[in-house]
Amino acid sequence: MVQELVIAIVAVLCVGALYAASAARVVKQYERGVVLRLGRLRNDVRGPGFTMVLPGVERLRKVNMQIVTMPVPAQDGITRDNVTVRVDAVIYFKVVDAASAVVEVEDYRFAVSQMAQTSLRSIIGKSDLDDLLSNREKLNQGLELMIDSPAVGWGVQIDRVEIKDVSLPETMKRSMARQAEADRERRARVINADAELQASKKLAEAAKEMSTQPAALQLRLLQTVVAVAAEKNSTLVLPFPVELLRFLERAQQPQQHIAQQQPQQHIAPQPAQQQPQPQQQQLPEAVPPEPRESAQQASPVQSAPSPSMRRPSHLPQRKGPSGSTAAPAAADADTDERSGAEPFAHH
Repeated sequence: MVQELVIAIVAVLCVGALYAASAARVVKQYERGVVLRLGRLRNDVRGPGFTMVLPGVERLRKVNMQIVTMPVPAQDGITRDNVTVRVDAVIYFKVVDAASAVVEVEDYRFAVSQMAQTSLRSIIGKSDLDDLLSNREKLNQGLELMIDSPAVGWGVQIDRVEIKDVSLPETMKRSMARQAEADRERRARVINADAELQASKKLAEAAKEMSTQPAALQLRLLQTVVAVAAEKNSTLVLPFPVELLRFLERAQQPQQHIAQQQPQQHIAPQPAQQQPQPQQQQLPEAVPPEPRESAQQASPVQSAPSPSMRRPSHLPQRKGPSGSTAAPAAADADTDERSGAEPFAHH
Protein backbone atom coordinates (compact mmCIF):
# COMPACT_ATOMS: atom_id res chain seq x y z
CA MET A 1 0.00 0.00 0.00
CA VAL A 2 2.75 2.40 0.92
CA GLN A 3 4.61 1.43 -2.18
CA GLU A 4 1.70 2.34 -4.39
CA LEU A 5 1.32 5.69 -2.62
CA VAL A 6 4.97 6.51 -3.21
CA ILE A 7 4.64 5.67 -6.87
CA ALA A 8 1.60 7.94 -7.20
CA ILE A 9 3.39 10.81 -5.51
CA VAL A 10 6.41 10.39 -7.78
CA ALA A 11 4.15 10.35 -10.83
CA VAL A 12 2.40 13.52 -9.75
CA LEU A 13 5.70 15.22 -9.17
CA CYS A 14 6.92 14.21 -12.61
CA VAL A 15 3.75 15.49 -14.21
CA GLY A 16 4.06 18.74 -12.26
CA ALA A 17 7.68 19.08 -13.33
CA LEU A 18 6.79 18.48 -16.95
CA TYR A 19 3.94 20.98 -16.71
CA ALA A 20 6.19 23.57 -15.10
CA ALA A 21 8.85 23.00 -17.71
CA SER A 22 6.37 23.49 -20.52
CA ALA A 23 4.83 26.57 -18.89
CA ALA A 24 8.09 28.32 -17.99
CA ARG A 25 9.37 31.06 -20.30
CA VAL A 26 12.40 33.36 -20.13
CA VAL A 27 12.20 36.79 -21.72
CA LYS A 28 15.54 38.48 -22.46
CA GLN A 29 16.36 42.06 -21.61
CA TYR A 30 15.99 43.35 -25.17
CA GLU A 31 12.74 41.44 -25.74
CA ARG A 32 9.12 41.79 -24.74
CA GLY A 33 6.57 38.97 -24.46
CA VAL A 34 3.10 39.22 -25.95
CA VAL A 35 0.68 36.65 -24.51
CA LEU A 36 -2.27 35.34 -26.47
CA ARG A 37 -4.71 33.32 -24.40
CA LEU A 38 -6.88 31.16 -26.61
CA GLY A 39 -6.02 33.52 -29.50
CA ARG A 40 -6.96 36.63 -27.62
CA LEU A 41 -4.44 39.31 -26.76
CA ARG A 42 -3.75 39.81 -23.12
CA ASN A 43 -3.32 43.40 -22.04
CA ASP A 44 -0.21 42.71 -20.00
CA VAL A 45 3.02 42.51 -21.99
CA ARG A 46 5.58 40.32 -20.27
CA GLY A 47 8.79 42.07 -19.42
CA PRO A 48 12.28 40.61 -19.29
CA GLY A 49 12.88 37.75 -16.87
CA PHE A 50 11.15 34.49 -15.91
CA THR A 51 7.44 34.13 -16.69
CA MET A 52 4.83 31.36 -16.84
CA VAL A 53 2.16 30.62 -19.40
CA LEU A 54 -0.55 28.02 -19.42
CA PRO A 55 0.50 25.26 -21.76
CA GLY A 56 -2.08 24.67 -24.44
CA VAL A 57 -4.08 27.71 -23.38
CA GLU A 58 -1.67 30.63 -23.71
CA ARG A 59 0.94 31.35 -26.32
CA LEU A 60 3.88 33.71 -25.80
CA ARG A 61 5.50 35.62 -28.70
CA LYS A 62 8.76 37.41 -28.12
CA VAL A 63 9.40 40.68 -29.92
CA ASN A 64 12.90 42.11 -30.36
CA MET A 65 13.09 45.73 -29.26
CA GLN A 66 16.59 46.44 -30.63
CA ILE A 67 17.31 48.84 -33.49
CA VAL A 68 17.28 46.93 -36.75
CA THR A 69 19.57 47.87 -39.66
CA MET A 70 17.94 46.88 -42.91
CA PRO A 71 19.47 47.52 -46.36
CA VAL A 72 17.05 48.68 -49.02
CA PRO A 73 17.69 46.97 -52.38
CA ALA A 74 18.88 49.22 -55.21
CA GLN A 75 16.01 50.77 -57.12
CA ASP A 76 16.11 51.93 -60.75
CA GLY A 77 14.25 55.12 -61.46
CA ILE A 78 14.07 58.23 -63.63
CA THR A 79 14.56 61.59 -62.02
CA ARG A 80 12.44 64.64 -62.69
CA ASP A 81 15.01 65.89 -65.23
CA ASN A 82 14.83 62.55 -67.14
CA VAL A 83 18.05 60.94 -65.95
CA THR A 84 18.14 57.20 -65.30
CA VAL A 85 19.72 56.41 -61.92
CA ARG A 86 20.09 53.47 -59.58
CA VAL A 87 19.76 54.31 -55.89
CA ASP A 88 20.14 52.12 -52.83
CA ALA A 89 19.62 53.07 -49.20
CA VAL A 90 19.71 51.79 -45.64
CA ILE A 91 17.02 52.14 -42.96
CA TYR A 92 17.26 52.07 -39.17
CA PHE A 93 14.09 51.26 -37.17
CA LYS A 94 12.91 49.67 -33.91
CA VAL A 95 9.71 48.36 -32.36
CA VAL A 96 8.18 50.59 -29.73
CA ASP A 97 4.88 48.75 -29.30
CA ALA A 98 5.28 44.98 -29.17
CA ALA A 99 1.55 44.23 -29.15
CA SER A 100 0.89 46.31 -32.29
CA ALA A 101 3.87 44.77 -34.05
CA VAL A 102 2.37 41.34 -33.41
CA VAL A 103 -1.30 42.09 -33.97
CA GLU A 104 -1.40 44.91 -36.55
CA VAL A 105 0.97 43.48 -39.15
CA GLU A 106 1.88 39.96 -40.13
CA ASP A 107 5.60 40.54 -40.56
CA TYR A 108 6.72 44.02 -39.67
CA ARG A 109 10.23 43.51 -41.11
CA PHE A 110 8.95 42.63 -44.54
CA ALA A 111 6.39 45.43 -44.37
CA VAL A 112 9.02 48.04 -43.52
CA SER A 113 11.31 46.75 -46.30
CA GLN A 114 8.62 47.01 -48.97
CA MET A 115 7.54 50.43 -47.76
CA ALA A 116 11.11 51.65 -47.92
CA GLN A 117 11.53 50.48 -51.52
CA THR A 118 8.29 52.13 -52.61
CA SER A 119 9.16 55.40 -50.88
CA LEU A 120 12.63 55.37 -52.42
CA ARG A 121 11.18 55.04 -55.93
CA SER A 122 8.81 57.91 -55.22
CA ILE A 123 11.63 60.13 -53.97
CA ILE A 124 13.69 59.42 -57.09
CA GLY A 125 10.83 60.46 -59.38
CA LYS A 126 10.22 63.71 -57.48
CA SER A 127 13.86 64.84 -57.25
CA ASP A 128 16.42 66.21 -59.67
CA LEU A 129 19.80 64.69 -60.27
CA ASP A 130 21.57 67.56 -58.54
CA ASP A 131 19.44 67.01 -55.44
CA LEU A 132 20.32 63.33 -55.35
CA LEU A 133 24.00 64.14 -55.56
CA SER A 134 24.34 67.23 -53.40
CA ASN A 135 21.17 67.64 -51.29
CA ARG A 136 20.83 64.21 -49.73
CA GLU A 137 19.95 65.41 -46.24
CA LYS A 138 16.67 66.86 -47.44
CA LEU A 139 15.88 63.71 -49.39
CA ASN A 140 16.68 61.55 -46.35
CA GLN A 141 14.25 63.52 -44.22
CA GLY A 142 11.52 63.24 -46.84
CA LEU A 143 12.11 59.52 -47.22
CA GLU A 144 11.98 59.06 -43.44
CA LEU A 145 8.64 60.83 -43.22
CA MET A 146 7.19 58.75 -46.06
CA ILE A 147 8.15 55.48 -44.34
CA ASP A 148 7.34 56.56 -40.81
CA SER A 149 3.74 57.54 -41.52
CA PRO A 150 2.35 53.97 -42.01
CA ALA A 151 4.92 52.39 -39.67
CA VAL A 152 3.52 54.24 -36.65
CA GLY A 153 0.39 52.09 -36.75
CA TRP A 154 2.55 48.97 -36.80
CA GLY A 155 4.26 49.86 -33.55
CA VAL A 156 7.50 50.58 -35.44
CA GLN A 157 9.53 53.78 -35.20
CA ILE A 158 11.87 54.82 -38.05
CA ASP A 159 15.04 56.24 -36.59
CA ARG A 160 16.99 57.14 -39.71
CA VAL A 161 17.03 56.61 -43.47
CA GLU A 162 20.18 57.18 -45.53
CA ILE A 163 20.65 57.12 -49.29
CA LYS A 164 23.80 55.07 -49.61
CA ASP A 165 24.79 55.23 -53.26
CA VAL A 166 23.62 56.79 -56.53
CA SER A 167 24.79 54.98 -59.66
CA LEU A 168 24.83 56.93 -62.94
CA PRO A 169 25.27 55.78 -66.53
CA GLU A 170 28.76 56.05 -68.02
CA THR A 171 27.67 58.69 -70.53
CA MET A 172 26.26 60.84 -67.74
CA LYS A 173 29.47 60.44 -65.75
CA ARG A 174 31.53 61.66 -68.70
CA SER A 175 29.19 64.59 -69.27
CA MET A 176 29.40 65.59 -65.63
CA ALA A 177 33.17 65.26 -65.71
CA ARG A 178 33.36 67.61 -68.72
CA GLN A 179 31.03 70.05 -67.03
CA ALA A 180 33.09 70.04 -63.85
CA GLU A 181 36.29 70.49 -65.86
CA ALA A 182 34.83 73.44 -67.77
CA ASP A 183 33.65 75.04 -64.53
CA ARG A 184 37.04 74.64 -62.91
CA GLU A 185 38.75 76.07 -66.00
CA ARG A 186 36.39 79.05 -65.92
CA ARG A 187 37.18 79.71 -62.27
CA ALA A 188 40.90 79.33 -62.97
CA ARG A 189 40.70 81.91 -65.76
CA VAL A 190 38.79 84.32 -63.55
CA ILE A 191 41.37 83.93 -60.82
CA ASN A 192 44.22 84.47 -63.30
CA ALA A 193 42.53 87.56 -64.72
CA ASP A 194 42.04 88.96 -61.23
CA ALA A 195 45.68 88.29 -60.44
CA GLU A 196 46.76 90.01 -63.66
CA LEU A 197 44.61 93.03 -62.80
CA GLN A 198 46.13 93.35 -59.36
CA ALA A 199 49.63 92.82 -60.73
CA SER A 200 49.10 95.46 -63.43
CA LYS A 201 48.00 97.99 -60.82
CA LYS A 202 51.08 97.28 -58.71
CA LEU A 203 53.34 97.46 -61.77
CA ALA A 204 51.78 100.78 -62.78
CA GLU A 205 52.51 102.16 -59.31
CA ALA A 206 56.07 100.83 -59.50
CA ALA A 207 56.57 102.36 -62.97
CA LYS A 208 55.26 105.67 -61.68
CA GLU A 209 57.78 105.61 -58.86
CA MET A 210 60.63 104.61 -61.20
CA SER A 211 59.79 107.42 -63.63
CA THR A 212 60.76 109.96 -60.99
CA GLN A 213 64.20 108.34 -60.62
CA PRO A 214 65.68 107.08 -63.94
CA ALA A 215 68.43 105.22 -62.10
CA ALA A 216 65.85 102.95 -60.48
CA LEU A 217 65.19 101.23 -63.80
CA GLN A 218 68.88 100.46 -64.22
CA LEU A 219 69.09 99.12 -60.68
CA ARG A 220 66.08 96.93 -61.34
CA LEU A 221 67.76 95.61 -64.47
CA LEU A 222 70.89 94.75 -62.51
CA GLN A 223 68.80 92.95 -59.90
CA THR A 224 67.21 90.89 -62.66
CA VAL A 225 70.64 89.99 -64.02
CA VAL A 226 71.77 88.88 -60.57
CA ALA A 227 68.65 86.77 -60.11
CA VAL A 228 69.11 85.06 -63.48
CA ALA A 229 72.84 84.51 -62.97
CA ALA A 230 72.17 82.76 -59.65
CA GLU A 231 70.61 79.83 -61.54
CA LYS A 232 74.00 78.96 -63.11
CA ASN A 233 72.71 79.20 -66.65
CA SER A 234 75.04 79.15 -69.63
CA THR A 235 72.90 81.68 -71.50
CA LEU A 236 71.95 85.04 -70.03
CA VAL A 237 69.11 86.99 -71.61
CA LEU A 238 68.99 90.69 -70.80
CA PRO A 239 65.78 92.62 -71.34
CA PHE A 240 66.33 95.70 -73.47
CA PRO A 241 63.89 98.63 -73.26
CA VAL A 242 61.99 99.21 -76.48
CA GLU A 243 62.01 102.97 -75.86
CA LEU A 244 65.80 102.97 -76.07
CA LEU A 245 65.71 101.22 -79.44
CA ARG A 246 63.25 103.79 -80.73
CA PHE A 247 65.47 106.61 -79.47
CA LEU A 248 68.50 105.17 -81.28
CA GLU A 249 66.46 104.73 -84.44
CA ARG A 250 65.31 108.37 -84.35
CA ALA A 251 68.88 109.51 -83.72
CA GLN A 252 70.19 107.48 -86.67
CA GLN A 253 67.69 108.82 -89.22
CA PRO A 254 69.10 112.45 -89.32
CA GLN A 255 72.64 111.08 -89.80
CA GLN A 256 71.54 109.03 -92.79
CA HIS A 257 69.78 112.10 -94.28
CA ILE A 258 72.91 114.22 -93.93
CA ALA A 259 75.07 111.48 -95.46
CA GLN A 260 72.77 111.34 -98.48
CA GLN A 261 72.92 115.14 -99.03
CA GLN A 262 76.72 115.58 -98.73
CA PRO A 263 77.73 113.89 -102.06
CA GLN A 264 75.24 116.03 -104.00
CA GLN A 265 76.78 119.28 -102.69
CA HIS A 266 80.39 118.40 -103.72
CA ILE A 267 79.66 117.05 -107.19
CA ALA A 268 81.21 119.41 -109.83
CA PRO A 269 79.33 120.13 -113.04
CA GLN A 270 80.43 117.74 -115.74
CA PRO A 271 81.48 119.19 -119.15
CA ALA A 272 79.52 118.51 -122.26
CA GLN A 273 80.14 115.12 -123.73
CA GLN A 274 82.71 115.30 -126.52
CA GLN A 275 82.41 113.32 -129.62
CA PRO A 276 84.95 110.63 -130.00
CA GLN A 277 87.83 111.52 -132.27
CA PRO A 278 88.11 109.40 -135.35
CA GLN A 279 91.02 107.07 -135.45
CA GLN A 280 93.76 107.75 -137.94
CA GLN A 281 93.98 105.34 -140.78
CA GLN A 282 97.27 104.39 -142.33
CA LEU A 283 97.57 105.42 -145.94
CA PRO A 284 98.88 102.92 -148.39
CA GLU A 285 100.87 105.59 -150.21
CA ALA A 286 102.11 108.95 -149.07
CA VAL A 287 100.19 111.84 -150.50
CA PRO A 288 102.32 114.85 -151.31
CA PRO A 289 101.16 117.85 -149.36
CA GLU A 290 99.79 120.78 -151.26
CA PRO A 291 101.81 123.94 -151.48
CA ARG A 292 101.54 125.77 -148.23
CA GLU A 293 101.94 129.18 -149.86
CA SER A 294 98.86 128.85 -152.01
CA ALA A 295 96.92 127.72 -149.03
CA GLN A 296 98.13 130.68 -147.07
CA GLN A 297 97.25 133.06 -149.86
CA ALA A 298 93.80 131.65 -150.20
CA SER A 299 93.26 131.78 -146.45
CA PRO A 300 95.83 133.95 -144.71
CA VAL A 301 94.42 133.29 -141.23
CA GLN A 302 92.63 130.05 -140.40
CA SER A 303 91.53 128.92 -137.03
CA ALA A 304 91.77 125.35 -135.80
CA PRO A 305 88.89 123.23 -136.90
CA SER A 306 86.28 122.63 -134.28
CA PRO A 307 85.44 119.14 -133.28
CA SER A 308 82.08 119.50 -134.96
CA MET A 309 83.74 120.16 -138.31
CA ARG A 310 85.78 117.02 -138.25
CA ARG A 311 84.59 114.26 -140.47
CA PRO A 312 83.76 111.13 -138.61
CA SER A 313 85.37 107.90 -139.57
CA HIS A 314 82.16 106.29 -140.72
CA LEU A 315 81.67 108.78 -143.60
CA PRO A 316 83.09 107.93 -147.00
CA GLN A 317 86.66 109.01 -147.47
CA ARG A 318 87.62 111.66 -149.90
CA LYS A 319 89.88 110.91 -152.89
CA GLY A 320 92.79 113.09 -153.86
CA PRO A 321 93.67 114.50 -157.24
CA SER A 322 95.75 111.46 -158.10
CA GLY A 323 92.92 109.07 -157.36
CA SER A 324 94.36 107.81 -154.05
CA THR A 325 92.53 107.83 -150.80
CA ALA A 326 93.08 110.98 -148.80
CA ALA A 327 93.41 111.02 -145.03
CA PRO A 328 90.68 112.71 -143.08
CA ALA A 329 90.88 116.30 -142.14
CA ALA A 330 91.37 115.39 -138.56
CA ALA A 331 94.51 113.44 -139.37
CA ASP A 332 95.92 116.41 -141.30
CA ALA A 333 95.10 118.74 -138.50
CA ASP A 334 96.79 116.48 -135.99
CA THR A 335 99.83 116.14 -138.22
CA ASP A 336 100.09 119.91 -138.63
CA GLU A 337 99.78 120.41 -134.91
CA ARG A 338 102.57 117.91 -134.23
CA SER A 339 104.79 119.52 -136.85
CA GLY A 340 104.04 123.02 -135.58
CA ALA A 341 102.52 124.16 -138.89
CA GLU A 342 99.29 126.00 -139.15
CA PRO A 343 96.39 123.79 -140.22
CA PHE A 344 94.79 124.58 -143.54
CA ALA A 345 91.16 124.57 -144.37
CA HIS A 346 89.53 121.97 -146.53
CA HIS A 347 86.64 122.92 -148.64
